[in-house]
Amino acid sequence: MSRGWKITVVVVAVAGIVSTPLFWLLNSPDTGQLVGASVQAAVAIAALVWALFQQPPTGQAPGPVDVAVSTGKAEATGGGSAGTGVRRPAGEGSGSATAERTGDASADGAGSSASTGIDYS
Repeated sequence: MSRGWKITVVVVAVAGIVSTPLFWLLNSPDTGQLVGASVQAAVAIAALVWALFQQPPTGQAPGPVDVAVSTGKAEATGGGSAGTGVRRPAGEGSGSATAERTGDASADGAGSSASTGIDYS
């Protein structure tokens, strides 16, 4: 369920929960009206609980969204490290990543590394 729909369902459910006691107190309800108001309150509470426990759609990854756009030149020598994009150590966090128009990368020497996009190492 998207965030917008979740907020809408929560607002409508809270309105249903709040309006039920007002109906009971203001109109001196008979048995049928009392049953109807009770059903209204139960449905509103069920909708509220359901909306609160909904997870985002599978296409929307939780966590950070890493983006590297129009990255430039990265160059590392003599065991150094250079990066012009996003670096997130492997195994830390979750979420989606996008790299666009990545540029040159050059690494020279033992142990050196260069990255112009997204680096999960």
